[in-house]
Amino acid sequence: MAHINLHINFNGNAEEAFTFYKSVFGGEFSRIVRFKDMASAEFPMPESEHEKIMHIALPIGATNTLMGNDVPSILGTVNERENRSKICVHADSKDEADRVYNGLSEGGEVEMPIADSPWGSYFGMFRDKYGIEWMVEYDAQGRK
Repeated sequence: MAHINLHINFNGNAEEAFTFYKSVFGGEFSRIVRFKDMASAEFPMPESEHEKIMHIALPIGATNTLMGNDVPSILGTVNERENRSKICVHADSKDEADRVYNGLSEGGEVEMPIADSPWGSYFGMFRDKYGIEWMVEYDAQGRK
């Protein structure tokens, strides 16, 4: 069965954001590539972009990977506030849902506090301090 990995664009703070995500999910980065690692005559990169992240990957669980990058300034900026997509974390327990929700929402904006929902799961939504929207859910019935 295929699986889906998520990729997030940032405006120069991908490494900071991913260090934060790593503090919540645990694990180690499986890959970090900086723009300076790819700079060449065919792919010129201003020195001001050298330390920015071209690709970063954080494995989460057995089959998931959260990936991201900094958008080079020549491509403009991304506005996370205009992105209405959400990343949904399905927790294995209520305790894990609380840990992930409380960790990722720290410094962010709560849209829906985590609590028992009308549809029967334990659910909450927020925008993290980097502007990325998340949903955290635990469903004791195992529905997704």
